[in-house]
Amino acid sequence: MADRQEASVTLPSDPASVSAARSYVTDVLAEWGLPSDSEAADTVRLIVSELATNAVQHTFGLSPTFTVDIELDRDEQLRIGVTDSHPRFPKRLPAAVQQDNGRGMVIIRWLTAEWGGKLTVLPTREGGKTVSIVLPWTAPAEPARAD
Repeated sequence: MADRQEASVTLPSDPASVSAARSYVTDVLAEWGLPSDSEAADTVRLIVSELATNAVQHTFGLSPTFTVDIELDRDEQLRIGVTDSHPRFPKRLPAAVQQDNGRGMVIIRWLTAEWGGKLTVLPTREGGKTVSIVLPWTAPAEPARAD
């Protein structure tokens, strides 16, 4: 396998794009060897859903699109980043008991840490931001061939 594989998609900042982002990442990772019915794939789907939802909901129409980048380095590390053009960084909101939203970053942080990964938020040169996670790659090894 190549030392580095990359894939990217840019989607409109629209609620329907959350599902499209999730499906895109699931399909790419399946091509790279992560079974779509695995626990790791379920975790990645949830993280991508939260990242994409944040890019749609919290840019207040000031980012017409968002981009999902996926990178697999040396079959060891998976990076997924969501970039939008809004300059405001995510804020951790108070977790009020009756609150129906605002917990996305908490969910992302918790899932990322549970899988031994890292979450970062970095500004882009264009004035937006990229929220990304890095996880250990968990694709199964090739099955042993019975001869």
